[in-house]
Amino acid sequence: MAAPIVMDVKVANISDIKGKGLLACKPFIEGDVILEEKPIVSAQYSWNELYQYKACEHCLRSLEPAEAMARRLSNNSSLTLSYPECCDVNELQISPCLQCQMLYCSPACRDVAFSQYHKVLCLGRSREDPAHPLNALMEIWRSFHYPPETTSAMLIAKMVALVKQAEDKGEILQQFSRFCQVAVNEHDGLAHKLLGEKFEVQREALRTHFLNVLQEESVQNWFHPEGFNSLIALIGTNGQGIASSSFSRWVKKVEALDLDDEERSRVDAETEKIYDQMEEVSGDFLDCEGSGLYQLQSACNHSCEPNAEIKFVHGDNTLSLVALKDISPEEEITISYIGCCDVNRSRHSRQKILRENYLFHCRCDKCLSQADHESITSDDDEEEDEEEEMDD
Repeated sequence: MAAPIVMDVKVANISDIKGKGLLACKPFIEGDVILEEKPIVSAQYSWNELYQYKACEHCLRSLEPAEAMARRLSNNSSLTLSYPECCDVNELQISPCLQCQMLYCSPACRDVAFSQYHKVLCLGRSREDPAHPLNALMEIWRSFHYPPETTSAMLIAKMVALVKQAEDKGEILQQFSRFCQVAVNEHDGLAHKLLGEKFEVQREALRTHFLNVLQEESVQNWFHPEGFNSLIALIGTNGQGIASSSFSRWVKKVEALDLDDEERSRVDAETEKIYDQMEEVSGDFLDCEGSGLYQLQSACNHSCEPNAEIKFVHGDNTLSLVALKDISPEEEITISYIGCCDVNRSRHSRQKILRENYLFHCRCDKCLSQADHESITSDDDEEEDEEEEMDD
């Protein structure tokens, strides 16, 4: 569980406004993998689990073959995929916990999970049992965190379990202390959206449930109201979305095949049609499997014109930070905290998402240049503002 040692980048103080950031220690060219990193903890999104996404409880590798996933998400039981050999799900390796039946992609993942945190979370009861304490916890979480999800309360459960099972509790706590845990940005007058007054009852119910099920002496401050709010802020502002769907991996492998023009056109049309069907039926549940806490990634600051991006090329929770353009030594490495669709929207929309989820007003070059001449909002911005007023 020690922090990764990476000599190609360093965490350093960037400015009084930004605080820390990630700097390059050597030149990178476009397409270079800057670093790869495993999370301290990761967890599947609770709504994805409810809607039958099957993923390894430890590494989030998809356990559902690409064709089966496409059929479920499109509600089309007769759908068939070309080139089935491009699906890399190995169902023969799937290994359940012998007590609670949680699924793992391999015996190795099952054993690592049990040795690090799952012994505490298993509780010797089947997770199929609606009365299982963790199922009740997820029900409370879903009552105030709706799709599209940005984090998971199961990250908190795993954090507590890691501490409870650790031989050196201080080492684990030191790792978590490196993450931003600010619930309110007093300078900008911002609070995380999950900490609003309208969620106060659900948040207190969640805290009480954690206290009853996973109390741990060494982190008693986590279970106090203020400390628990800091935990919510920690997972909300640091959680990195993890995309590991077997269908997306099938698409990428088919794209890499050496096909003639006619066959390429046919396969591309087939894939586009499937995506359209899945979008119509499943919407937000296409490729958003879970969330993780990554030490080096969490040091990357946001930019609406980033010079790097996060990818998950190994089909599990291993994060790859990839250069989008050439980067010089001592240059700051930046990523976008918001999705590719949102980052192309107006400055108004981007700022709204960043304020609610990450507690800051973006001052990147793109936002500063657009601030001078953005006098009106787009139609979708106005619709969002109207919906927000109705909710209030």
